[in-house]
Amino acid sequence: MPRRHPDWLKVGIPGGKNYTYVTSRLKKYGLNTVCAQARCPNLAECYGNRTATFLLLGKTCTRGCLYCNIEHGRVLPPDDHEPEHVARAVAELGLRYVVITSVTRDDLPDGGAGQFVRTVKEIRRTNPEIGIELLIPDFRGSRRALRTVIRSRPRVLAHNIEVARPLFERLRPQGSYGRSLRLLSRIGRLDPHITTKSGFMLGFGEMIAQVKQTLRDLKSHGVQVVSMGQYLQPGKEHPPVSRYYTPDDFRNLKEYALGLGFGHVEASPLTRSSYHAERVLCV
Repeated sequence: MPRRHPDWLKVGIPGGKNYTYVTSRLKKYGLNTVCAQARCPNLAECYGNRTATFLLLGKTCTRGCLYCNIEHGRVLPPDDHEPEHVARAVAELGLRYVVITSVTRDDLPDGGAGQFVRTVKEIRRTNPEIGIELLIPDFRGSRRALRTVIRSRPRVLAHNIEVARPLFERLRPQGSYGRSLRLLSRIGRLDPHITTKSGFMLGFGEMIAQVKQTLRDLKSHGVQVVSMGQYLQPGKEHPPVSRYYTPDDFRNLKEYALGLGFGHVEASPLTRSSYHAERVLCV
């Protein structure tokens, strides 16, 4: 029998005029969002506010993180028209801040860095003042790929650590906790004007002490903005939820993170990396 979520994790049912408008723009341009592919619980709220987190390079990932709902396996070549189509959708949605992410594409020589850059260029062609946040994969540690993305000068450059160190190897077998930290630390060294952001989920069986250590690790590697949210099991083939953290738990962790010196912290059961991302503009 499926485990029942606590009342504080109840969300609205997708629908309404804005939801229909967003989905129509996505269909019109053949675009993917992490909102839909990852089964984000905030989809109804975000689409209802006429915003979405665009997912570049298809909807199939070359990695298979155990907790993730995004498909993994055989991938298709990048769509050369995708950057232009994203830019058109962003313009039609009237966004002043947009988050762009991608599936991990270890098959590509640059890991998809060039597609990020082309997308930023196309968005700024029609709206040079828009705030742009890029949420990137680890590019297998490639400094060249990271420098390529940084040269596009996003307002925020994010890379999610996703889980606490003791659980990383099991849940993210093709990633590396240390490699992710090194990538984050390089962002500020390469361009101190870019805000560095990361995030992770709770509920896999980590201890509070391990959560706090993860926060300290991120802070010591130059991260300025951090997000924390509750892991929710996407399907039966994914790891079950080990613990539901309460809103008070998240408030306490937020206070701890702010005490470490983070410039901005988003922490709540429903928080995801791009949830209320525009709030970083005040950092």
